[in-house]
Amino acid sequence: MITSVLVANRGEIACRIVRTCRELGIRTVTVHSDADENALHARVADATVRLPGAAPAETYLRADLIVKAALNAGADAIHPGYGFLSENPAFARAVLDAGLVWIGPPPEAIEAMASKTRAKKLMGLEALPLHKVTEDDLPVLVKAAAGGGGRGMRVVRDLAALEDELTAARAEALSAFGDGEVFVEPYVEGGRHVEVQILADSHGTVWPLGTRDCSLQRRHQKVVEEAPAPGLTSELADSLYAMAVRAARAVDYVGAGTVEFLVSGDTAHFLEMNTRLQVEHPVTEAVFGVDLVALQIRVAEGCALESLENDPPRARGHAIEARLYAEDPARAWAPQTGTLHRLTVPDGVRLDTGYSDGDPIGVHYDPMLAKVVAHAPTRAEALRKLAAALERADIHGPTTNRDLLVRSLRHEEFTTARMDTGFYDRHLPALTEPAPDPYAPLAAALADAHGRSRFGGWRNLPSRPQVKRYAMAGEEHEVHYQHTRQGLTAEGVRVVRATSDLVVLEVDGVQRRFEVSRYGDQVHVNNATLTALPRFPDPTAHHVPGSLLAPMPGTVVRVAEGLSEGAQVEEGQPLLWLEAMKMEHRITAPATGTLTALHAVPGRQVQVGALLAVVQQAPL
Repeated sequence: MITSVLVANRGEIACRIVRTCRELGIRTVTVHSDADENALHARVADATVRLPGAAPAETYLRADLIVKAALNAGADAIHPGYGFLSENPAFARAVLDAGLVWIGPPPEAIEAMASKTRAKKLMGLEALPLHKVTEDDLPVLVKAAAGGGGRGMRVVRDLAALEDELTAARAEALSAFGDGEVFVEPYVEGGRHVEVQILADSHGTVWPLGTRDCSLQRRHQKVVEEAPAPGLTSELADSLYAMAVRAARAVDYVGAGTVEFLVSGDTAHFLEMNTRLQVEHPVTEAVFGVDLVALQIRVAEGCALESLENDPPRARGHAIEARLYAEDPARAWAPQTGTLHRLTVPDGVRLDTGYSDGDPIGVHYDPMLAKVVAHAPTRAEALRKLAAALERADIHGPTTNRDLLVRSLRHEEFTTARMDTGFYDRHLPALTEPAPDPYAPLAAALADAHGRSRFGGWRNLPSRPQVKRYAMAGEEHEVHYQHTRQGLTAEGVRVVRATSDLVVLEVDGVQRRFEVSRYGDQVHVNNATLTALPRFPDPTAHHVPGSLLAPMPGTVVRVAEGLSEGAQVEEGQPLLWLEAMKMEHRITAPATGTLTALHAVPGRQVQVGALLAVVQQAPL
């Protein structure tokens, strides 16, 4: 019987595992890097152990330190979560060799399936030889052999770009998983990403717990997932179940896992088997009414699934999950850092997060803030419920992908289940077109002005309107209002009420409520984010034309070979690469011209807005 579990992970998944362990009466231990010393997952556990350092390679990827932490803390089992060491067979063996219970599949099963290349061979498939890819093979997909989450994955449509993409994928995979192996496979256009959740015990029982559709992906990272996968024929679903069970039995699998496919028409192509819990597991839990973490623990204790229920649980209704990321669409989706001042969602939906109000969002780890899950009797009801919950959520802090999620859930191609993995390739520009509320800046100004009238804000004689400036959705907005004997007024609207946190405006006979929160210069009005600007712009805030500024805080990992000041560069030419939140971000030349300054040095940490280089445009 397991009495104490060390969670070898961080953030949302660590908090989620701790929650289940508490419900089961199991003591929990977490580990934390220096950057995570005050993180939520370190606060909610019964005990926590420091892993000195900040980068994953120094901390969450150190199997020796994690096993030592479990022994020192008196844990008798380790749960790996997902990512990091969750699919590392050497880690699983180290746990078992230390006399601890491993809450996961046997190391041999991980070894067989954790590498996508070995998994393909086991299923009778082969990857394309890296040195033999030709124009006829294009487009191809470069993938990391280990891990997941879109790390180390690139679509290549131009053979000349293959070598650079292989280099970038290797670096990204090594940083995220400690394994730089990559491979190439054909890229299937217009396919759907469908997967099967499996659960197996050590007594020979394998349950296929339904399908999931994860086709909405950006940069090969899943954004929206749902269960069951819509629109599959019963014959195709049965075929997927059979292949998933076959894969599990081929390696004597034990525990929770996922078998992934690319579905095109009525044909399913095997992709990989993830020998761990998936990020999207909550939708399966909602539909089947189970706790997969609790079942993982019961299986690790030697329990037979048939002793829990005579048959696998039955699916009920539909569930959809949206991943909320701290990222800015106006800055090429660069990850965002800062303070998460508030994160709340309406009742009736599930929120899995590794943050609480006031927590910092750092640069070292994945920018996912939370997963929001809705369950309802039908897909249409679940869609409506989730979109409304995200729209009404209070998300105060760095810019997020909330608007993209809401618009995606309401897009006709998605609501009619006609989506595929190219959904965002086709629709991302339209889905991210700014649509700011024109009255949000006025509401912000009136809330800020509340109470000032008591200290001389209004005048006995007519005076010029007060002026305030805000930045919103990449544009500057100037608003005008006045203090009068009747209170605050503004042209074109009737100010029904104005307090520091609530403004009610009547527009064309309809009253609208604006909830306002302020954190320094950042103002949140309903779900709009504004930045208060000084009345007069700072004349010293200036960069020469062609300046390349860091779009996010991160580390310069490499500079283009042979690049130096005075070099001639072409528009779009890669100049340097930043690593932030486990991903590489390419910085390219904004125009054809001369590199007149290069401040980026590999290993240098930079803050957002730091000057990296300057390209002087060639005369036209």
